[in-house]
Amino acid sequence: MNQAPSTPSEPHLDRALRPTSWDEYIGQEVVKQNVRILIEAARSRQQPPEHLLFYGPPGLGKTTLAHLIARELGAAIRITSGPAIERVGDLAAILSNLEEGDILFIDEIHRLPRAVEEVLYPALESGTLDLIIGKGPSARTVQLPLPPFTLIAATTRYAGLSAPLRSRFSGGVHRLDFYTEDEIVRILERSAKLLSMEVSHGTLRLIAQRARGTPRTANFLLKRVRDFAQVHQRPCDEETASEALTLLGIDSAGLTAEDRALLLALIDRFQGGPVGLATLAASLGEEEDTIASVHEPYLLQLGFLERTPRGRRATRLAYEHLRRTPPSQPPLTAL
Repeated sequence: MNQAPSTPSEPHLDRALRPTSWDEYIGQEVVKQNVRILIEAARSRQQPPEHLLFYGPPGLGKTTLAHLIARELGAAIRITSGPAIERVGDLAAILSNLEEGDILFIDEIHRLPRAVEEVLYPALESGTLDLIIGKGPSARTVQLPLPPFTLIAATTRYAGLSAPLRSRFSGGVHRLDFYTEDEIVRILERSAKLLSMEVSHGTLRLIAQRARGTPRTANFLLKRVRDFAQVHQRPCDEETASEALTLLGIDSAGLTAEDRALLLALIDRFQGGPVGLATLAASLGEEEDTIASVHEPYLLQLGFLERTPRGRRATRLAYEHLRRTPPSQPPLTAL
C-alpha cells in the first residue's frame, strides 16, 4: 500500500506551523510594536526585559510571542503552567534552576494557587526567593537571591488574576484581539506552504471565514481539509473545503453544532430570551463555565448573542442566520 508523502514537519505540525520570526508573526501589530521596543530598550541596557503579561481568548498567539521574545534575546525559555505548579516547592525548584537572562513562561497563570502566587511576588519585585523553613516558634525565613530573569505570563482570564499579581508586570499587560479575515488568510498561506498543499486563494478565504478569527482554529481547519482531500483523492478546492467543514459541523459563520444548539435553545425553548445562564446551561446539559468561556465570546463577537441584566438573549442576526422568524415587535402606543 502506497503512503502519501509526509512533510518534514509532519511529526510536530503544531510546532512547525508556529512563526519563528517577527516577520512571520501576522497580526497583533500594536502588541508587537510595544514588545519590540521593550526588547530593544532592555538590550541596550544589557538587562533582561521587564515582566510581561499577555491575555485574551485561547489560540491567538500568546505562547508564540513568548517563544519569539526568547529567540530575539537569544535566551533559554523554561515553560510551565499554573495548574502544574501545585506547591510552593514546585515554584521554588523552577526559580532556583533559572540562569541569568532566562525566560520563564507560565501559561494559564490565573490558576496558580494563592500560596504559590505570594512566593512569586518577591521573586518578581526584588529578585529574591523567600522560603519559610520549619514550623511554629522555630520557623525562620530564608532569603535566596535569584539571577535576573523575565517572567512572561499568559492567561485567558485576566479578571481571575489578583490585583497584586497584575501590578507586578512592569513590562506591560497586553491584550491579544481576534484576527481579521485578511490576517487569517495570510496565516493560512504560510501554513499551506509548510504543509506542501496546493490550495487556491478562494479555498483559504473560505476557511478563514469559518476560523473564528483564531489562528489555531484556522490551522486546525486547514489540516482537516487536507486530510479530507487526501482520503477522497480530490483537489483542495472550495467545494472540497466546504464539504470537509460541513462534515465537521462548522457552518458558514464558523459556528459549531454546539454553538447552534445554544442559539436554537434560546430561540425555540425560551422565545429568544432573556434567560439566565444557569437555566440555559441546564437545558443544554452543559456546564455554565463552558457556555460562558467557550461558546459565548464568539457569539458575542458576531452579534448573535446579547448579555442583559435579565440573562442571555438571541439577536435578530441569530434568527436570520438560523433561518428563524424573529418575533414581531409590539406596536408603540401613543403617550
